[in-house]
Amino acid sequence: MSSRHIDAAKTDRSISPLSEPIQSSNADAGSKSRQYGIRDAAFQAVTQGGGENYFSAFALLLQASPFQIAILSSLPQLIGIFFQLLSVKILPYLSSARRLISFGGIGQALCWIPLFSLPLFFSAHGAWWLILCVVLYVALGNLTVPAWNSLLIGIVDANSRGTYFARRFQMTSLTSFLALGAAGAVLNAGERWGYQWIGFIVVFSVAAGARAWATHCQLNTARGITAPIPEAPGGFRHFILRAATPDLRRFLLFSSLMHFSVFIAGPFFVFYMLQDLHLSYLQYAGWMAAGILAQFLTLKPWGHLSDTYGNKTILRLTGFSVPILPLLYLLSDAYPFLLMVNFVGGATWAGLSLGLQNYVFDSVRPEERTRGVAVANAVNATGWFLGAMAGSWLATVIPSQLHILGMTIHPASNLPFLFAITGILRFLVSFCLLETFREPRSIRLISRRHIVWELPLVKPLLGWVPWRSFRVPQ
Repeated sequence: MSSRHIDAAKTDRSISPLSEPIQSSNADAGSKSRQYGIRDAAFQAVTQGGGENYFSAFALLLQASPFQIAILSSLPQLIGIFFQLLSVKILPYLSSARRLISFGGIGQALCWIPLFSLPLFFSAHGAWWLILCVVLYVALGNLTVPAWNSLLIGIVDANSRGTYFARRFQMTSLTSFLALGAAGAVLNAGERWGYQWIGFIVVFSVAAGARAWATHCQLNTARGITAPIPEAPGGFRHFILRAATPDLRRFLLFSSLMHFSVFIAGPFFVFYMLQDLHLSYLQYAGWMAAGILAQFLTLKPWGHLSDTYGNKTILRLTGFSVPILPLLYLLSDAYPFLLMVNFVGGATWAGLSLGLQNYVFDSVRPEERTRGVAVANAVNATGWFLGAMAGSWLATVIPSQLHILGMTIHPASNLPFLFAITGILRFLVSFCLLETFREPRSIRLISRRHIVWELPLVKPLLGWVPWRSFRVPQ
């Protein structure tokens, strides 16, 4: 699950090649751009699923401490945001977004070489070398985020945005699922034969190649985009204080505090799975893949709900569901149960992530969108970092067993109690802030009773029952 103000308004209106409404030279160019956007999602998913998702596992091989795991999970995102804000500042002065996308993408691909080689040569401080390389890797990636997001938004009509991004996320989920499994099998084979280093080198080399091909797809997407329009004057301070609506400011508070609550425990699931429960790399990959499979199965219906009933509806549904998920880890550590919990979690997080992203897209004017996305990513990354730091401290002081009502709860470690704390905080954030901001688009109204029967995985099951009284009228 990072993410994710400047001086007074300028007198001149700088030209940005990224702002909406972006016009394709013709319908074919727009269609090709959207296709390359989907292909980019596939290659990025290989990089993430087969590479980035194993950063923490690689850190454990380097004997990283819980504090170092927290730093690895949060500091790169926080530092990366500064590069993203810098990117927004320099975008109006570039003649083409392709330069920034090319520099950041190729730089990220090359970062994989020192990332897996420097810890090998300097094993005494391997975890810190890994953190340093990941910081550089994420920083280069964040340089491309505003440019790439603006390009993607510009090639999709607002009324079909939820469907298109859901399709993109579906491609990401499917490819990540396959990449996770393949990488887990490689690492598991390396562990069995006593060559864990070789396994990580193979996996990370494939991730580097996939990132290079993703950059190729992004550059082809940018090639079909023309007709820039002026970027809105002013900077981030102007955006926060004047351009952003009160609803958007309250939404950003909700999003940042939700990220804080989530990442109190987020970095430590890898510890719980690999060290406390002693899962193999293949079992760990299976646990992660269960969540990704759920995302693949539910993103399309989440996108339909987003387009039809609004992102606020999705945030209500998922905002009160995600608090339950970490509490379930107190009930059992049986592997089938863990798979089930992460499957349900993947379906829930698919909706929440889509709602958080699209709410920002729908809440800002086209010419302010690059700044809006950067500001949202900045507040999310800040919450991410502070949550991980708080979690690393709590992990050292929480007891490993709990006596309550004459019963003793004694899980494999104290981490399930940390998971319970994050669940409680998630509920408080949703309860206090979800109703403080409104849906920015005109949408179809639907009762709470009916929306439940429109949920992903619920609606298909209703097709098998003989009655139709709970279905939404067509």
